[in-house]
Amino acid sequence: MGNAMGNMPNNGINLYFHPDVTPDPLKPPKNDPLDGFPNGRKLRTVKTTEQEMYSAKIPLNDRDYCIDQLMVFRACRKDNWPFAVNCEHEKHVYLNCQYDDYVNRMKEYERERRLMVRAKKLGVEMVA
Repeated sequence: MGNAMGNMPNNGINLYFHPDVTPDPLKPPKNDPLDGFPNGRKLRTVKTTEQEMYSAKIPLNDRDYCIDQLMVFRACRKDNWPFAVNCEHEKHVYLNCQYDDYVNRMKEYERERRLMVRAKKLGVEMVA
């Protein structure tokens, strides 16, 4: 049990006890997302429209950055239904997109946290 407690996600605890250095995941970032990127960042876009998502009856919690891959995966399953195993590649692409999106969000969270710690050490006041 010793190491298990150190690996537990404790954002809620840190947000309560250290709100000055813990970003709130429900609020927009306090720092400029382009800060430190002299050439800018690649814009992440989605090709699927809201109307297409509504028509495909995609639940709200699945309408994220990976919706394009999800639509391809669902179409493949619909076309190959009794043999849905034929859509293995589309499922793999969709799950990889989900994982990459998760990693990017965690990197953004950690970047925001480190900038908040740095601002606290320097005594700089951050405004949202």
